[in-house]
Amino acid sequence: TENAQPALMAVSLAVLRVLETEAGIDIETSCKYVAGHSLGEYSALAAARSLDIADAARLLKMRGRAMQEAVPIGLGAMAALLGAELDQARKIAADAAEDEVCETANDNAVGQIVISGHKTAVDRAIALASERGIRRAIELPVSAPFHCSLMQPAAEIMEQALGEIELRRPVVPLIANVTAAAVDRPDEIRDLLVKQVTAMVRWRESVLAMRDAGVYTLVELGAGKILSGLLRRIDRDLTAISVESPGDIEALMKTL
Repeated sequence: TENAQPALMAVSLAVLRVLETEAGIDIETSCKYVAGHSLGEYSALAAARSLDIADAARLLKMRGRAMQEAVPIGLGAMAALLGAELDQARKIAADAAEDEVCETANDNAVGQIVISGHKTAVDRAIALASERGIRRAIELPVSAPFHCSLMQPAAEIMEQALGEIELRRPVVPLIANVTAAAVDRPDEIRDLLVKQVTAMVRWRESVLAMRDAGVYTLVELGAGKILSGLLRRIDRDLTAISVESPGDIEALMKTL
């Protein structure tokens, strides 16, 4: 986690740099919003020139280490509830928690909710999901229980770290994970980045917020096509373009 988070950001920003230099695409004039899923929010802010790339890399390394150290290995877990609605997932998590932590961590797409917390509570939630007719509940291969209240020690570390770096107003607003709403005030962005460590990623709502604001084409930069896949589950009328290779850049140019 400590090394993977900055590496993933580097790939995204490298693709963006090629788009800027080779294709003449500029975030400020070509995009209405930026958004990123979890650690991708730092990439989005760096792309929108709110956060220096060097600062973003340092923060992500620190974030990864802090999240990893917040819970001893083996005590936390995450699971995907496939086919569950958000309210169903919340009820399952609450019923499974008992005297432990079990919370919704990601609202990724229609029928794809992730829960996070103590491993024993998440195991109970997986069993409950099966009993209540959820299509599939699977534990995820993660190193820590991200985006739940167990991450509070990491949030406190990030609050101090974020207070020491400069955040500028982004050239286009960020759709924040925590609120699924547009934000461009640096002080508010800083606060939301701290809250994001323990809060649910409201990705489905973020995509719908962009759609409702008139955005119908979303471009995913960097390694993989996970977000493009989620997009199709959220609204099939939206166009998803994933850019991770030179051929993808050519396809993007034709679309734009």
